[in-house]
Amino acid sequence: QVQLVESGGGLVQPGGSLRLSCAASGNIFSMYAMGWYRQALGKQRELVATITSGGSTNLADSVKGRFTISRDNAKRTVYLQMNSLKPEDTAVYYCNFKHRRAYGPWYDYWGQGTQVTVSS
Repeated sequence: QVQLVESGGGLVQPGGSLRLSCAASGNIFSMYAMGWYRQALGKQRELVATITSGGSTNLADSVKGRFTISRDNAKRTVYLQMNSLKPEDTAVYYCNFKHRRAYGPWYDYWGQGTQVTVSS
């Protein structure tokens, strides 16, 4: 049983910055990966960024150079630093968490979502 709590969303002007946080709690296994997905109005959910417990990262082409994903393993928390925000970044951002014991099955969890609105 894993719970995810997201925070950091809000309203920001174009060119501004926000930092999203997602903290995982519960019975967390040693191998895990966390990521951020977003869903804009009328669009499908898309991958934004992922990071493993070992620190490997992957970012969508649309956010490279503007967003940075990081994590604090001790706190089991992932962050998404969003700079140079554009109106097209407006979406509900969802935290995703996957974990497993060594060679065991993967378990998948989703956060509640946090709204990011980029507008003048």
